[in-house]
Amino acid sequence: MRPLTDEETKTFFEKLSKYIGENVKLLIDRPDGMYCFRVHRSRIFYISEENLKMACNIPREDLLSFGTCFGKFSKNQQFKLHITALDYLAPYAKHKIWLKPNAEQQFLYGHNVIKTGLTRISENTLKYQGIIICSVNDLPLGFGVAAKSAEETRNADPLTIIAYHQADIGQYIRDEEHLC
Repeated sequence: MRPLTDEETKTFFEKLSKYIGENVKLLIDRPDGMYCFRVHRSRIFYISEENLKMACNIPREDLLSFGTCFGKFSKNQQFKLHITALDYLAPYAKHKIWLKPNAEQQFLYGHNVIKTGLTRISENTLKYQGIIICSVNDLPLGFGVAAKSAEETRNADPLTIIAYHQADIGQYIRDEEHLC
């Protein structure tokens, strides 16, 4: 368990800012205490300072996980967000897409979002912008990347892909043994 290097920090915060913008600061300076990000076995964990002090007492070889896993660095140092970060990203998200109930199931099976399944989209959503995908009831279902901007979506064909799938809460069941 160690702090992030400068390069890791830059890569990680660039990825987070695609989804929550300047609200990254709100993850660290919280009213309920100080929180930080730490790397352990190429995974980034989000943990409170108090729990970090307790985790430091456990030998590295015996430590499997601590805090919330936000994602993992690949071997070529690219960062991939895990679905476990969704609960922390959703409240601060700048851009969201809401799905119809019949499209929710398709998204939870790992499919991209098409226009027929779309209820609404946040204004000013740009193409290739990181987005949080929600149900009609505002339950965060996952995240992805916008394939079309909000303007392009209005004039698109009904079967056009609006958002590319990246992760969803259905992964808990599909990839249970690989998440963390």
